[in-house]
Amino acid sequence: MAPLTPIRWCDDDTLELLDQRWLPSRQETLRIDSADAAAEAITAMVVRGAPAIGITAAYGVVLAAQQATGPNWPEAMAAAIQRLAASRPTAINLFWALKRMKAIVETHRHAAAAPVEALLEAARDIQRQDLADCLAMGEHGADLLAREAPGAVMTHCNTGALATGGHGTALGVIRTAWDRGLISRVHANETRPWLQGARLTAWELAQEQIPVTLAVDSAASQLMARGEIGWLIVGADRITANGDVANKIGTLALAVQARHFGVRVMVVAPTSTFDLSLESGADIPIETRDARELTHQGERAVAPVGIDVYNPVFDVTPAGLIDAIVCEKGVIEAPDRLRLADLLATASPRPTP
Repeated sequence: MAPLTPIRWCDDDTLELLDQRWLPSRQETLRIDSADAAAEAITAMVVRGAPAIGITAAYGVVLAAQQATGPNWPEAMAAAIQRLAASRPTAINLFWALKRMKAIVETHRHAAAAPVEALLEAARDIQRQDLADCLAMGEHGADLLAREAPGAVMTHCNTGALATGGHGTALGVIRTAWDRGLISRVHANETRPWLQGARLTAWELAQEQIPVTLAVDSAASQLMARGEIGWLIVGADRITANGDVANKIGTLALAVQARHFGVRVMVVAPTSTFDLSLESGADIPIETRDARELTHQGERAVAPVGIDVYNPVFDVTPAGLIDAIVCEKGVIEAPDRLRLADLLATASPRPTP
C-alpha cells in the first residue's frame, strides 16, 4: 500500500492537504496558496495532530515568503508568522516549527528578497525529520512492549500518518509492534466531539488490516476492568519540564482508569513536543472550541438552545500517572523532571537552520 501523505508540497509551489474533515466517507484534498489559508486550515481542523500542524505552518511560512515582495518583505513575513501562531494555542510543535522558520527570516533580513528556497528546504527538512522521528519512536516503543507482549492495546484520538509526517507517534508504535507480532488488537476510542478515533484512527488501521475495535469513549473502563487492555498508548501536544502531558481531552480520565486497573500508560511524542520553558501542566494554555461542536450534529441540534457549554480540546495528565514517555531519542520510564532532563541532555540536538 502506498504511504499515506496528508501533507504534500506540489510542483506548482502550493501546498496540498488531505482534508481530514471528510474522512472516512470520502478523500478530498485542499489546495493551499497563502499563509492565511494555511492558518485557516489548521484552525478548521483540515489538518490536525501536533506534528502535522507544525509541518503545515512551516509550509505556510514558505507561501508567505512567495508573496512578500518589496523592501518591507520582513514585516509582511512577521505578520504571516503571527497569524500562523494564532491558529492553535496548545500544540507546541506549531511554535517550534515557526521559531525555526523565523530564524531563517532573521538571518536574511537585509536581503533584497525573502529567502524562499531556504525556507522551503527547512520546511521539507521538518517533514522529513518528523517521519524519521516517528520511525525511531516506533522501534523504541515496540521494544518496550516486547518486554511483556501485551496482546491488545488501547489508543485515543488519532496519532498516525494523518497527524504527523508519516507512520505516526502512538499509532506508529502500534504499527511497528503489529509488524513485530507483539500486539493482537487495537481498541480505538471514538474521541468525541470530533470523532478522530472513529473517523481517522479506525480508518488508518483498517486500511492496513490491523485488527481494530471501535468503542464508545465511556466504555474504556469496562474494557480495562475485563483485563482486555495491556497498554494505553497515546500521543501528546505538549510535555512540560516535569513530565506532565497535554493531550486530547479524555486522556486524563483514561490514565486515571488505567492506574486503577493496572494498565500501563505510554505517551509517544517527538522532542519538538517538549516545552521545558513550562514547569508543569498547570502552565499549559488549553484551547477551547465553539459550543456548536457539542450542541449540533451537522445541522441538527442535540442540546437545548442557549445552554452553557464547556468544550476544551485538551486536558493535562500528571507525570505520576504515566509509565513511560517515548521520543525519538529513547524511553523515559517513570518520567519526572530529572529523568526527562537527563535524556534530553544526552540526546543529539535536532537540526537547526
